[in-house]
This record gives sequence, C-alpha cells and structure tokens, in this order.
Amino acid sequence: MLNYDDCLKYINEEHHCPHCNTRLSCCETPPFHVGDGLGWGCEVLYICLNDDCPLFANSWERFEEQYGHSSACRYMLVPGEKKGSAMMVQGKAAFTGSIVDPEVVKAQNKRHADELDDVAQFDNCVANKDIAPIMRVILDEKADPKSRKLACDLLPQFDDLSCIDALRNHEFSNQEITYSVNIAIPLLLKANFKKECPHCMEIIKAQAKTCMHCNKDLE
Repeated sequence: MLNYDDCLKYINEEHHCPHCNTRLSCCETPPFHVGDGLGWGCEVLYICLNDDCPLFANSWERFEEQYGHSSACRYMLVPGEKKGSAMMVQGKAAFTGSIVDPEVVKAQNKRHADELDDVAQFDNCVANKDIAPIMRVILDEKADPKSRKLACDLLPQFDDLSCIDALRNHEFSNQEITYSVNIAIPLLLKANFKKECPHCMEIIKAQAKTCMHCNKDLE
C-alpha cells in the first residue's frame, strides 16, 4: 500500500517527457513487470499520458508493421532514475486509471490503520464483550484475509446474536471467508442454545419444535 507521505513526495516531483515536454503523471505500478514478471521494485512510475506525444502517436503503425498487433509506447521514468524508457501499452486507456490520487491514498491508509487498530483489540474483545471490532474486520472486503479468518474463529465466543443478520446479508467476495462465516454462525448459535428456523431463518430456541415466528413445524 502506498504511504500517504510517500504519495505526496512522488506527486510533488516534476518530470517531463523528452519527446513532448509534457509533465509526467505519477501512476501506480502494474502488479507484474511486462518483461520478467518479478515486479518493478518501486510503488509508482512516472508516465507520459499525452496522446499527442510523438513517441505514443507514431508507434502504433510501427508495432502493427513489425508485430502484427495493435500496441504503442508511452515514455516511462522510474523514480530515482535520470533517464526513462519506452513502455509498450495496449491502448490509450493504459495507466489513465492508475494515476495516484493523494485523497484516495489517504483514505486507504486510514482504512488500513483502522483495520490494524481493530485487530489489536481482538485479544480483549471477548472479555469486554465487544464484538464491534470483530465484525468490522469480517465485513471489510479489503482487510487481510488472515485477520478476517481469525475474527470468524472468535465469533462463537460471543453471546451477541444480532451480528448474524449482518453476516447473512453481506456478499462476501472471498470464498474462504464465506466458508468461515458459515462455520462460525452455527457454532455461535449452538453456544447460545439457539438455532435458525429452516423456513423463515429467524433465530429461535434450540429445543423449539414450532417456530414462534412463522408457526411452521420443525419436526
């Protein structure tokens, strides 16, 4: 994750394209290096996003003739280096969606800091009967999966069944977390001598033979 202070430092640096003199845009690096797949070794790249730049505008035809596919080059500079190079891109939209926005980075850093603060409270959550940090981490789709899994494992130790609706109604994108939640809910119910009605999904006593909500027979 790009640190907010580093983000401001990178954005405030001025670099210009030697082909068109346009100020380079500070962009997040792609997840993989196009050459060796080992990464870039840096968090950002400075890219010329001027569509009228001669390097970009004139390389389409050359790539078509030499390689038979539609590509072009944009000028790229790695932070700390004095000389940049040409980077192959597949279209005009390349890197336009990865321009570093300091406000977005600031929000991401705050979210991450809040997550770490919640995880730090895990040891005391059960004793304090405070399920809020546990739930925030479980429902945070950007949180560390290991922390979310740990939070799920702690759920059965609480007597707060109000969390079940939030868990059932949340769309989890991580299948492992979905599995962990589906394991934790029955354990939480069992620990509190409760169960879910198979007809209406309302929470009722474990020994109930008729649902008090929908009046359906449970046997």
